Formats: sequence, C-alpha cells, structure tokens
Amino acid sequence: MPSLLVLATTAVPDHLRGALTRWTTEVVPGIFVGSVSARVRDELWKAVTAVVGDGAAVLVHPAPTEQGYTIRTAGTRRRVPIDFDGLTLMRMTAPPQPPPNAKNTQSPS
Repeated sequence: MPSLLVLATTAVPDHLRGALTRWTTEVVPGIFVGSVSARVRDELWKAVTAVVGDGAAVLVHPAPTEQGYTIRTAGTRRRVPIDFDGLTLMRMTAPPQPPPNAKNTQSPS
C-alpha cells in the first residue's frame, strides 16, 4: 500500500534529483514529496545514500511508532535524530570551529 514520504536534500548531484523526480514531485528545490510503496521508498533511499557524498538528505515516512513516522538521515548534518524513550527528537550539534592556531586575517580598523 502506498504511503506518503517527504525527502529533503542538500547539495546532492543533479542526476540524483532527476532520478527522485521519476517517483516524487520536487515541490521546492531539494524537497521531494510522493506516495510510493515501502519497497520503492527503500530503493530510493538506497540510491540517495549511495551518492549523497558531501551533501545531506533526510527522509520522513509513516511508521508504526508513537509519533506515526520515522526519520532517516544520510550525509553530514547538524541535526541528528536521537531516540528518547521511544520518541525521535532532533539533537543539534555544534558548528565546526576553526582550528585554535588560525589567525584573524582581518586588519584592525
């Protein structure tokens, strides 16, 4: 039985975006929405994780959980899903910091 999925991508190859539009609709750049079977959804996710590279992707789809959905991620993201007593919450990680020996290259005004 088909179910709704939402797939958000950032900095992924154009050929992946084209492949995703065969099964979903790109409602705004990088956001794909579709109604597909679990098998198609899993195959799409395999394709995404295989080529995400330096980009990132988040898949949200229905699941038999308390919240009614599950979240899958691929690539490097600041928001990381964590399980908290059966609920999926998003943890924010710190942004990358410059090395401590990096000098300020701006001249004083």
